[in-house]
Amino acid sequence: MAITHTLGFPRIGHDRELKKALEAYWQGSLDEAGLRQVGRELRAAHWQVQRDAGIDLLPVGDFAWYDQVLNHSLLFGVIPERFRPAGGQPGLDTLFSMARGATKSCCGGGVQAQEMTKWFDTNYHYLVPEFTADQQFRLSWEQLFEEVDEARALGHEVKPVLIGPLTYLWLGKAKGEAFDKLELLERLLPLYGEVLQRLAGQGVAWVQIDEPILVLDLPQDWKSAFERAYNLLQREPLKKLVATYFGGLEDNLGLAANLPVDGLHIDLVRAPEQYPTILDRLPAYKVLSLGVVNGRNVWRCDLEPVLTLLQEAHQRLGERLWVAPSCSLLHSPVDLEREDQLDGELKSWLAFAVQKCREVALLAKGVNEPEHPVVQAALTESRAVQASRAASPRIHKPQVRDRLAAIKPRHSQRHSPFAERSALQRARLQLPLFPTTTIGSFPQTPAIRLARQAYKQGKLSLTDYTEAMHAEIRHAVAVQEQLGLDVLVHGEAERNDMVEYFAEQLDGYAFTRFGWVQSYGSRCVKPAVIYGDLSRPAPMTVEWIRYAQQQTAKVMKGMLTGPVTMLMWSFPREDVSREIQARQLALAIRDEVCDLEAAGIRIVQIDEAAFREGLPLRRTAWKAYLEWAVDAFRLCASGVRDETQIHTHMCYSEFNDVIEAIAAMDADVITIETSRSQMELLEAFRDFHYPNDIGPGVYDIHSPRVPDTAEMIQLLQQAVKRIPAERLWVNPDCGLKTRAWPETEAALINMVAAARQLRGQFA
Repeated sequence: MAITHTLGFPRIGHDRELKKALEAYWQGSLDEAGLRQVGRELRAAHWQVQRDAGIDLLPVGDFAWYDQVLNHSLLFGVIPERFRPAGGQPGLDTLFSMARGATKSCCGGGVQAQEMTKWFDTNYHYLVPEFTADQQFRLSWEQLFEEVDEARALGHEVKPVLIGPLTYLWLGKAKGEAFDKLELLERLLPLYGEVLQRLAGQGVAWVQIDEPILVLDLPQDWKSAFERAYNLLQREPLKKLVATYFGGLEDNLGLAANLPVDGLHIDLVRAPEQYPTILDRLPAYKVLSLGVVNGRNVWRCDLEPVLTLLQEAHQRLGERLWVAPSCSLLHSPVDLEREDQLDGELKSWLAFAVQKCREVALLAKGVNEPEHPVVQAALTESRAVQASRAASPRIHKPQVRDRLAAIKPRHSQRHSPFAERSALQRARLQLPLFPTTTIGSFPQTPAIRLARQAYKQGKLSLTDYTEAMHAEIRHAVAVQEQLGLDVLVHGEAERNDMVEYFAEQLDGYAFTRFGWVQSYGSRCVKPAVIYGDLSRPAPMTVEWIRYAQQQTAKVMKGMLTGPVTMLMWSFPREDVSREIQARQLALAIRDEVCDLEAAGIRIVQIDEAAFREGLPLRRTAWKAYLEWAVDAFRLCASGVRDETQIHTHMCYSEFNDVIEAIAAMDADVITIETSRSQMELLEAFRDFHYPNDIGPGVYDIHSPRVPDTAEMIQLLQQAVKRIPAERLWVNPDCGLKTRAWPETEAALINMVAAARQLRGQFA
């Protein structure tokens, strides 16, 4: 019998109950007991829905109050000194302080949150563990063990989920004196031993140990460390399934197949070429879990070819075959059945987490009972769905393909090099040294959200809604002028999301009501679905930005989202390449950039926050991606005159490996996240002469903490060591939509003061 399991399930809840509970707790309207009760209810519901779908082994440990990597840091006692609780034992406030900055009940004032970055090539963010050379580990967090007891008390067969020791160390950063993180492995492994022993004592049979770094290009010492670590861990109780995902094992296939564990999970969605090679390399005693249902996209599984593959594998593996999604379903929306506003044809093409669990169970049933009527009916339906999608006239648009085919290399080139453009832009804009600006959005207040909701529900007329948004724009402009900012933004009050807002105005996109996915903590996003060829029927932002510019004599930035970010933060098509989709988006955005320029807008910001996120995990695939990603940006940005200044923004990414590609994008100004890492990202500029202007973020907008002026000056002084003062901008790390107005104004007052002090120093 083929066994079914999942690697993880969305933790946010059908109605984002976790988000709402977390924010209520942070605001003081829900106590800790109430928050914990919400967590218990969500876990129980998620285990039951997976079990009802036909999943045999349920994950435990995939639930997190903020982030699963942060859970492990608390589990192993990896708590930086600035967050150490006075009583010695960490609590929820310790966890939230590490994630968001200090709270009144923990750590005192002025403590900076831990750095946050992307989880491999996803849009999920994790809290980066901080290791010191004298790092000590101890079990200090009971959550995993408590949740195992919860699940078993409810009668479930469980499979606890741990991030593996090598992956956990790889994800962290060495702090203080320089040392090799790998030196910590011998100290960390006994903690894994303790965890496994405790889980065995709770009656657990299998544990899932996630080692996704096995799909990366690993140094030889890390490869050798895998063998050493798992040779030690094999002495501990429990059967161990090492899980890999997001890519292929490639040169690490033999290493992974021969680790002294009881099972191996591989991702056949991202890397189907691993099959059938893995069958020949796998020891005869070992379970093989095949990830055949896409855990990162919303399209239904094409059951027939997948079932054929599984049946072939079952002939070789027999009872050792497990069936699973490709990765954790954390990256998928929860339940398609709630979508009551999608048309029937489009809805029939989709599957969310609950449906993916059913697909896994159905595929296993097709292996175990291939002639069962339920299986045969599902195969018939699947064939019809795939045929419907392939033949649908809503997908392919000849005019879009023809325009793309007509693009020449000159369309991706600005008229003049940066040095010449820069002189013209400085003369036109007349900005001071260290010009100040923000990244685009201002607080999305309850009033803004209520107005948007009322308009969508038909309770507010277009005229009244427009006036409400105009009032918000006037307020944002007035505040910026009062604070003394140099380049203003309109605040984006009318925008629900930096991708969804534009996607709603493009042909080729579809939208869900409840397709929420966690990005980090309580932050959830609702990616749009690209189902067909993409084009722009009409201008999207011009009237809003024109109105904002009419409110001030200062420079107003137009704000757009770039083609790569639009693609990466959507659920993309799978029937055409990402490159084609990005280039279609680039042409749509190019039209908008040109219309903004024609409306008199002198600066246009095209955000490419996901540029680094799209980079393939293997270096051999980097060149091809960077070529089309850079070209897509240049295509959308190069239709304007030299005097029009193009900005872009990138956040929460390691730039060192792609700095030359970022320079090749040829944006006049780039703004980047640097404050949580204390300007570490500027190390990329130590050996590379970045030619254009840059704005390294001087404060972390994801924390409610307000940094003082001296702290911002200190960060900017570090930046001046890498970037000439005349090419530095001063700005926050990211947009301010998640913050409240009082803390926003307080932080911006300090930021403007920092810029003015530096002007005095460098005048």
